[in-house]
Amino acid sequence: MLEIGIKGKESVKVVHENTAAAVGSGMLEVFATPAMIALMEKTACNSVAPYLEEGSGTVGTELNIKHVAATPVGMTVTCESELVEIDGRRLAFTVTASDEKGLIGQGTHERFIVNNEKFQSKADSKRQ
Repeated sequence: MLEIGIKGKESVKVVHENTAAAVGSGMLEVFATPAMIALMEKTACNSVAPYLEEGSGTVGTELNIKHVAATPVGMTVTCESELVEIDGRRLAFTVTASDEKGLIGQGTHERFIVNNEKFQSKADSKRQ
């Protein structure tokens, strides 16, 4: 059952492919802000997935994130999420990201529960 307090945790090693230089968000070989945001979304998404009805999923709709410290290649970034609010289909999370030396990012993230098939069909219809 979906309830406030569900927590998630995911980690990723910083490699060239997820640096600012590789993804185009900067010139340096440090963990990219878009990579951190993707990790935050993945962590929140995966944390609630086991509690959803079959055929349902979540989509990210809002982020309010600060990237407060750089992480070089070779280190590991770990994200933790906590579901702090449920308002109908809207889910609100707090998210943090840390490397071995401490906090690198934090903020809030919202996701909406959707019917996967219906959502995909509506998105696909934009091509017509």
